[in-house]
Amino acid sequence: MSTEHNQSHYRYRIFAMVFFIALINYIDRGALSFAANDISAEYHFTKLQLGAVLGYFGFGYLFGSLCGGLLADRIGTKKVWLIAGGLWSLLEIGTAWAGELGVALFGGSAIMGFAVLRILFGFSEGPAYALMNKTIAHWAPRRERGFSLGIGLLSTQVGALLTAPLAVGLLLLTHDWRTMFIVLGVFSLLAIAVFARGFTDTPAQHPKVTPAELAAIAQDAEVQDTGSRQPWWAFFTSRTLVLNALGYFSFLYVTFVLVTWSPKYLQDTFHYDLHSLWYVAMIPWTGACFTVLLGGKIADTLLRKTGNLRLARNVFAAVTLLLTATCFVLIPYASSPFEIILLMTLGNALNALVNNLYWSVVIDVSPKASVGTYSGMTLAIANVASILAPTLSGYLAQYHGYGAMFTATAAVSFCSMLCMTLLQPEKRMKKREPMPQGKQVALAEK
Repeated sequence: MSTEHNQSHYRYRIFAMVFFIALINYIDRGALSFAANDISAEYHFTKLQLGAVLGYFGFGYLFGSLCGGLLADRIGTKKVWLIAGGLWSLLEIGTAWAGELGVALFGGSAIMGFAVLRILFGFSEGPAYALMNKTIAHWAPRRERGFSLGIGLLSTQVGALLTAPLAVGLLLLTHDWRTMFIVLGVFSLLAIAVFARGFTDTPAQHPKVTPAELAAIAQDAEVQDTGSRQPWWAFFTSRTLVLNALGYFSFLYVTFVLVTWSPKYLQDTFHYDLHSLWYVAMIPWTGACFTVLLGGKIADTLLRKTGNLRLARNVFAAVTLLLTATCFVLIPYASSPFEIILLMTLGNALNALVNNLYWSVVIDVSPKASVGTYSGMTLAIANVASILAPTLSGYLAQYHGYGAMFTATAAVSFCSMLCMTLLQPEKRMKKREPMPQGKQVALAEK
């Protein structure tokens, strides 16, 4: 009987569990955008103030992504998943009383209540994608890495797709935006409890992983791992890691513009109410649900057939991001809802096509022991977009119109294209050896 036949495939359950938790993570963060009209009306927020409310999430998310990766390398991926998931679920529930918190504790300022809750919420959700990359680094064979990342990263697009019907459905069913947050938070707590029962940090720790599957996962370990854990600051000595983080900024900028402002944009521009918004707001995410998986397969195929990392990373990313920028720069010149939604959908689909590349590059060049830290640092740098995208978009929409918002989005995608052309994914980080004692003494004597 062949080794392949004797293999278990428990790793695919792990990928499915990570997808499901990341999916919930994304739905929880996106729900606020669909309650934006009700919240703005209740607390009299302007577009500029609403942009600030939507952007506060990013301040916490930036630091949460950085801390999550560092903690995963030190205390274990599972522990950080459970701490972060439990905390974001409770804060999702707490968002129902964010305005009252601000009025009671911050001199009658409802917006300060939302600021505090959204910053803490962002901090708790921040570790998710660094934890996902750490999980993939341990559980996926190198030949499956792109597709495995695609499964996990599909949560972004499916989460954005499902947020519209779920959030709007709860709003229409309950007629209360507060109840929506409570229901979503309780469901998240239940999902984290289920996740805790089936997840382990590594395949070797799980009783359902057979020796054959363990061997299959580890068969190119010598290619994946080149040394012990690197210091955090070594991240900035790698041109590829820094440029890759800047490139990923663009992906998140596009995503956060669409997540935070597309519902409000569609309501203001085409006067969609909640009864039509639930399905119209889903459309820009339909193509991305397919391309995020397709991108992983294309990257894996290019690498397998050519053995050329630059073709599978740099060229693939640059061409796709140029097309992404083209779609968004055309939106201000389109007039009909059909044309605009089509361009948004196509631009978002192209943007998602290279989502897995940013995470693959981190694994390509980093030692496995530092993947969590460097994934978190990549996410932290890129997640400046989670602050800038909603805040700048609110400013541009308030003073220059929605067309300027989409022009800025195109400019960011074009800059990302330039960054991705300069990657050197074939140059792995070298192990940093301590300085020999004799050399230290000689230097000291000098």
